[in-house]
Amino acid sequence: MTTDRFTVHVPGGRTLDVLTSGPADGLPLVFHSGTPSGLVTYDPMTEAAAALGLRTVAYSRPGYGASAPHPGRLVADAAADVASILDHIDAGPFVTAGWSGGGPHALACATLLPGRCLAAASIAGVAPYGGPGLDWAAGMAPENVQEFGAAATGPAALTSLLDEWATPLRHITAAELTAGMGELLSEADRAVVTGGFAEYLAASFRAALAGSIAGWRDDDLAFIRDWGFPLGGGGKSAGTPVTIWQGDQDRMVPFAHGAWLADHLPGARAHLLPGEGHLTLAINAFGQVLADLMDLAGVRPAGAGGQAG
Repeated sequence: MTTDRFTVHVPGGRTLDVLTSGPADGLPLVFHSGTPSGLVTYDPMTEAAAALGLRTVAYSRPGYGASAPHPGRLVADAAADVASILDHIDAGPFVTAGWSGGGPHALACATLLPGRCLAAASIAGVAPYGGPGLDWAAGMAPENVQEFGAAATGPAALTSLLDEWATPLRHITAAELTAGMGELLSEADRAVVTGGFAEYLAASFRAALAGSIAGWRDDDLAFIRDWGFPLGGGGKSAGTPVTIWQGDQDRMVPFAHGAWLADHLPGARAHLLPGEGHLTLAINAFGQVLADLMDLAGVRPAGAGGQAG
């Protein structure tokens, strides 16, 4: 499996840190990681994608790792960044998946890159702040309530809080992860924070915060302001099919967020799963997410009568 890491220059003079894994001629799977997350991939996920003929394309959002900050960025801005990355690697159509804080960014690609984005998946992704009929913070762990409360107060309050929280996360180990994540972990999620998956999560936190909290802060601020695109434009009516994955044991992004997205995205295919948490979806359901994406995109897996495409 080919793995490459490189820098992409985007309009405005910024740079993005990009990592690709899998067959060089495979259909790109643009994966939007959570918040906060560095440019670290989890081998079982990229291997599952490669087995289907997909080339995983991951990148650090602005402000994380070696990707230059983009102060004031909107969720919508991810679509232009993804288009620049795909142009750089001479790729055309793609599918995309976003986990947690990556979910809104995958939906941005579905809405703003119609035709090029063949299908999108939101995996335990947050819903818009202040969405009508949604009690946004209900069911969230106290840590997330505090974090987004600070974000709503303003950049100064959020920066102060995240600077404090980032200090231990910059050096966190897999063994320290369960205690370090506190009440964010449901019992379902706590059970999977072991072995290689725990190592991956800890490495991702370290990479995300090695430089500053800019990416984390700007993610949070982007979530609570207008996302910059009409959410309903991401359904089948716009030509880009969307699938929503959410567990009812999620204390980071409560179940109501997934249910709200499923109700407000025209034609979305919903997988609202009992017993699944925030982290367990990456362990238990990622293969199903990929299969669902390919089905929605009308793409045959590699080995099913030929190469994916």
